[in-house]
Amino acid sequence: MTLLPRISLRGLWIVTLAVLLFAAVAVVAAPSALALPPGTPSKATAQSELNSLSVRSEESMTGYSRDKFPHWITISGSCDTRETVLKRDADSVTVGSDCYPTSGRWYSYYDGAVWTQASDLDIDHIVALAEAWRSGASHWTTAKRQSFANDLNGPQLIAVTDNVNQSKGDQDPSTWQPPRSGARCAYAKWWIHTKYRWGLHLQSSEKSALQSMLNTCSF
Repeated sequence: MTLLPRISLRGLWIVTLAVLLFAAVAVVAAPSALALPPGTPSKATAQSELNSLSVRSEESMTGYSRDKFPHWITISGSCDTRETVLKRDADSVTVGSDCYPTSGRWYSYYDGAVWTQASDLDIDHIVALAEAWRSGASHWTTAKRQSFANDLNGPQLIAVTDNVNQSKGDQDPSTWQPPRSGARCAYAKWWIHTKYRWGLHLQSSEKSALQSMLNTCSF
């Protein structure tokens, strides 16, 4: 008969504590329930949209100002566009009377970071305002530019880590892509669909980069 080794109460307590600590760390490190922008197209739809987009040189930045894209307008009650996206993209959120989140948990899709303070997040315009300007938006009315800058109906706005968004600036996918490789398929779909919905054109290097990113998608 084989005797099993005896485990002291102290040893059992240490093992139990280690398991509980591991579980706690896993909960903290795990992504929150993933909230993504609405309207993500399938790979096939994004490919069709990419094929249909006009390719031409970028237009001049002459006359550009962010003020020509009025953004963070009031959406409902005291909630503006930024606060609406922060609420939408949170796993759980509590807001104050001014609608600004006082607590919550956000998963930054671009880099995989998890945040519990809204101040650590920026709301990224997938297609940056300056990029839109040089892709055709310079010819729009201010009202249309406002609609674009506050677009909650398509995949144009997302809450992400602030310094990651700042590193992107107004670059297109030929010079900037999300640092997390697993985010690049969806990012390409969002970019393509946004330009398609709003009738914006592409430059050649941008289209090539988007095609490479789209090729990584499985569906």
